[in-house]
Amino acid sequence: MAKRTAVKDAVKDKPAGGVNPRQPCPCGSGKRYKACHGAAGGAADVIVSRPFEGLAAETELIALREFVPSATVKLPLKDGSAREVTLATVLPMAAAGLVRADGTAFVGLQVQTRSGDLSRDLARAVRWALNAETGDALPVVGPDNGDDPGRLQDLLDTGATLSPDLHADFAWWLPPDNEPTGDVALSLERANAAILPTERVDAPGVEAAYWVDAGDKAHLRWVRPEPEETLLAALARLSVRGELDLGEGSRYAGSFRAHGLLVPVWDLDRELHSSEWAPGAEALGKRVDDALAGLDAEPLTEAERRARDGLRGRQITLR
Repeated sequence: MAKRTAVKDAVKDKPAGGVNPRQPCPCGSGKRYKACHGAAGGAADVIVSRPFEGLAAETELIALREFVPSATVKLPLKDGSAREVTLATVLPMAAAGLVRADGTAFVGLQVQTRSGDLSRDLARAVRWALNAETGDALPVVGPDNGDDPGRLQDLLDTGATLSPDLHADFAWWLPPDNEPTGDVALSLERANAAILPTERVDAPGVEAAYWVDAGDKAHLRWVRPEPEETLLAALARLSVRGELDLGEGSRYAGSFRAHGLLVPVWDLDRELHSSEWAPGAEALGKRVDDALAGLDAEPLTEAERRARDGLRGRQITLR
């Protein structure tokens, strides 16, 4: 009877959309669905698990959203608007958008959203920034912020890549020679204290790869554009060959999922400067590309399939 009751409750709890309220929300927030996009009065709408698909900048956008602490980059808008809009990882008070006193318009990427489509919410913030007055701020963005603005893919040059400017702190929040006061000063202090030193790995053929100093060790976090199972197969092939590293002092640690893509992570010797890992990243990137190209012609061996299953289980969580 207890088993039948449990099954009955599970079926009752599962909504028509097919997401069990007790399971993690598909948006990737880490919360249960019922406490996130399935919350009463919340945005229980269609959740887009890969919101930046179709953009050449997809992997960089995921990196900026998930783990790059302080960075800015001009958005490649399609319409040639007279006002430039700068995408920022974090804005003062975690705002979704603001127009600074000097007229510079920003939209924030690491923000809470009220819908299941991060791309659509960012488009709402961009539309707001294009028309807002100097000094205005947009605390939160969501469906209640006005008419449907389309998606980020409708506003940006989809073929444009991004090369973000990384910052050691959040001093760029304010125009030059402006001293922060009140809540902004407090927010700036807290934000600066939370920064992990981060550098973009600059090497031919390497995109959306970032060196991060986590204190006891350093990491390379590399957002890859390939479908998860395809990438895991290629990584498994390299693992069996003993080629899944960036050279001496590096070790494959695992991976995590972010907005529909897989992010492999390597532990690194933190005594080496971030730039010293660029040659290793370039060489590894070429090996991954070669392994990907050979998957159709040469199926995985039994050893490689076991390695793939092992890599699939090595999921890590960002702290």
